[in-house]
Amino acid sequence: MAVKVLVVDDSGFFRRRVSEILSADPDIQVVGTATNGREAIDQALALKPDVITMDYEMPMMDGITAVRNIMQRCPTPVLMFSSLTHEGARVTLDALDAGAVDYLPKNFEDISRNPEKVKALLCEKVHTIARSNRRYSTFSAPASSPSPAAGGVGATARSAAPAPAPVSRPSTAPAAPAASGGAPKRKSYKLVAIGTSTGGPVALQRVLTQLPANFPAPIVLIQHMPAAFTKAFAERLDKLCRITVKEAEDGDVLRPGLALLAPGGKQMMVDPRGAVKILPGDERLNYKPCVDITFGSAAKSFNDKVLAVVLTGMGADGREGARLLKQSGSQVWAQDEASCVIYGMPMAVVKANLADAVYGLDEIGRHLAEACI
Repeated sequence: MAVKVLVVDDSGFFRRRVSEILSADPDIQVVGTATNGREAIDQALALKPDVITMDYEMPMMDGITAVRNIMQRCPTPVLMFSSLTHEGARVTLDALDAGAVDYLPKNFEDISRNPEKVKALLCEKVHTIARSNRRYSTFSAPASSPSPAAGGVGATARSAAPAPAPVSRPSTAPAAPAASGGAPKRKSYKLVAIGTSTGGPVALQRVLTQLPANFPAPIVLIQHMPAAFTKAFAERLDKLCRITVKEAEDGDVLRPGLALLAPGGKQMMVDPRGAVKILPGDERLNYKPCVDITFGSAAKSFNDKVLAVVLTGMGADGREGARLLKQSGSQVWAQDEASCVIYGMPMAVVKANLADAVYGLDEIGRHLAEACI
């Protein structure tokens, strides 16, 4: 059965072009279009699409407000289009918090110059998020809390004792299976390494906001994300978390309570002295940054003193790095299927029998705090 898509954008050119690209795929059907957020809500209720593509800046109602309303009234996977700017990154992260599953850069020049590449990427994203697990893709903060965009959270996050509330699940959703692996093994780890992709921004926020300010291990984060986005994402996490989060720079030194986010478009490695190396992205590699690269360097540098976690994401990045970590005697955890937006990367680790434990998303942060001494 074809994936039914609703295309939302105030630009007539962009609506037509996206519709043409999607309609060329025999397994995708564009069932409608909308020119603003209010129309998008009405069309979503009437047409019940499998996927919605959504612009942010529109008249009448912006994309983030529309996404938030759609998630409340008729939860539907949403693919956001965003600009490759710092402001575009901030807006996209707000959209993911509101409930969007994934995003694509909105670049008119690419559509004109590389139509086949754009077509393949857009169709792949639509097919992927049509299969996504909607239940865990949104982050619910208390209604009285100031939004991250307003800047209110950052002032109190480090001193606040309780972690943000977990996402509320629909009453009709099946309960998540119990975690396998039991209580985590307590150890003095030299590094915690977390890799993720689709669904990762919200998943990382959920995990890292549970860690105390005095978390005893250094952390490295590898999130598949464009170069223009990682600085804004690190700044956002730093405001929300009690630990410190920053975009990694060449020469940074690992230290307890500091999480370093791999910069988009580059590769991040760690050396035995605890220094971070940032290298140019290799065009031969699909992912920049690549989880396998960072995991592999951690295995070489710290042997059995690494705790690695593979969170939600499409594909198998992290599996071979996890294999190297296991061979060195380190621990590897995977997020469970029920709490993943896309059960790809964790599934690859689990199927290769590389996971020492499998935990639900809302358990991982707590278990990290328990495991690291």
